[in-house]
Amino acid sequence: MHASADFTDHRAERARNRLHAEPAPPRVIEIGEVTAGIAVPEPGGVRFFSSSRDFAPLDGTVFRSVEQAARAARDRFRTQTRPGARLRAV
Repeated sequence: MHASADFTDHRAERARNRLHAEPAPPRVIEIGEVTAGIAVPEPGGVRFFSSSRDFAPLDGTVFRSVEQAARAARDRFRTQTRPGARLRAV
C-alpha cells in the first residue's frame, strides 16, 4: 500500500525541519577533574547550572553556546585558584 511510503516520506521531511529537530542533550562542563556544572540547551543558547559554590555566580546564566559557557567556567576557575584569591579550609 502507498500509505506507508507516504508516511515514511513525511517523517523524513519532518526530521529535516529544524522546528521538529530533537534538542541537543545537556552537556557537562568540566575544568580538569572539577565538574563546574551543566549546560542545558534552551531557545537562544544554553543555561548554565553550577554544581558547586565555586561556580555559583554563573548559575542560571544563559550563554550563546556550550563553548561560551565553558570559557566562562574556566575563567571563573582561574580566578578562584590563583594564589591569594581566597582561603580554602583544610
